[in-house]
Order: sequence, then structure tokens, then C-alpha cells
Amino acid sequence: MDVKDRIIVALDVSSLDKAKSLVEALAPHVGCFKVGLELLTAVGAPQVVEFVHSLGGQVFYDGKFDDIPNTIGGATKVVAGLNVKMFNVHASAGIEAMMSAVANKGQSLVLAVTVLTSLEENNAHLIFGNPSKAKVLQLARDAKLAGCDGIICSPQELELLGKQKELGSLMKITPGVRPEWASAGDQKRIMTPAEAIKAGATALVIGRPITKPPTEIGTPEDAAKKIAEEISAVL
Repeated sequence: MDVKDRIIVALDVSSLDKAKSLVEALAPHVGCFKVGLELLTAVGAPQVVEFVHSLGGQVFYDGKFDDIPNTIGGATKVVAGLNVKMFNVHASAGIEAMMSAVANKGQSLVLAVTVLTSLEENNAHLIFGNPSKAKVLQLARDAKLAGCDGIICSPQELELLGKQKELGSLMKITPGVRPEWASAGDQKRIMTPAEAIKAGATALVIGRPITKPPTEIGTPEDAAKKIAEEISAVL
């Protein structure tokens, strides 16, 4: 895997006009653009995907599907038909729902969302009834059983997951990654890019540190290159 393919940029904007300059500048330097609910709702999924493709980028469709198996199957079939590189489904929707996504994925990759990286430990325990690491491990095993290509988890769970031989083939995509020169924002369970890759991450989802880098870092392109250098140093 090329270093650039380990970088997924979170395109958290509300219009194609705001996305255009970012995609044009970053497409040669990153593997994928994560398009989430804000842009998908504001513009529409087919239009967003076609737009990113037209500028040379690939799409991670961050729809976080969470519904009954039949509904997830229908939705994921439509998304796969857009030729996105990957899309995600909440592992908490259940094994059958994830299996339905896998059955309709076409050439796309299916990623299972475990525990959101914005959740502090107390909140995760209140929601799931278990410590976050225990829940992530259970949901990762469910995702593997369902045939998913990978999971989305906090960098903090990478070491634990890496010890589970049966999960070795799962891609591990990690949000909650912040270079030392960037603020943490609303992410609670974070690591630097180098730390996350060393811990076993396949690819990193990074938003504001690239799309809105500190002045001293330079442009989004400069930030992406700086992060690529940090990753290269530990590979």
C-alpha cells in the first residue's frame, strides 16, 4: 500500500464549491475522501460522488448505515452502484445487517463502525453497558463473522485488536488521529499519525489538520505531505 493510500481526508463541508479546491489540491496526495452526512444531505449522494470522481479523487461514503438488514441491503446496493471505494455500516446494527451490506457491496469495501471516537469512556459505558475496548472487540469479531473488509475504531483499540489473530485480515481504519501540531477538537481517544500506524492502523481518517491546518504548517497540500512524511518514517 502506498503511503498516500493510508491517508483519508474527511471532507466535512456543506457545498461542492467549498469542496472543490480541497479535492483538486489533495487528490494527488491522499488515497480517498470521506464524504459524510453534511455534504451528502446538502447536495445528494450521486452528485457528490460524481463530483469527487471528476476531480480525480476516490470516495469513502460515510453514511454509517444503521437499520434493519433489508433496508441496509437496499441502501448499500445503491451506494456500491456509485463505484465508491468504501462505505460503512454500524456494527451495532447486528451481524445480519452487516451480512446484507457485504452481500450488496459490489466492488466496494465494507467497513463496520465500532465505537465512535467522540465518546468518552463514561458515555461509551452508558450506551453499550461495557467498557469501550470490550465493546470494540466484540463488534470487530461480529464484523469479521459477517464478512466485512474492515472496521473503524479509535487508535486506542489498535493494540488490543492486533493481539487477536482471528482479526488479522481486517482493515483497521482510524479516525481520532491528530498530528502533534494540531488541536484535538472534539475527538477524545486520539493518537498521532505515526503512533496509529505503528499500532496497526491500515489507514487514517484526518479532517481539520489537513483541510484547515495551522498557519505555520501552510496549505492543505503542505499538511498532507507533512503527515505522509510522518507515516513514511515509521513504515
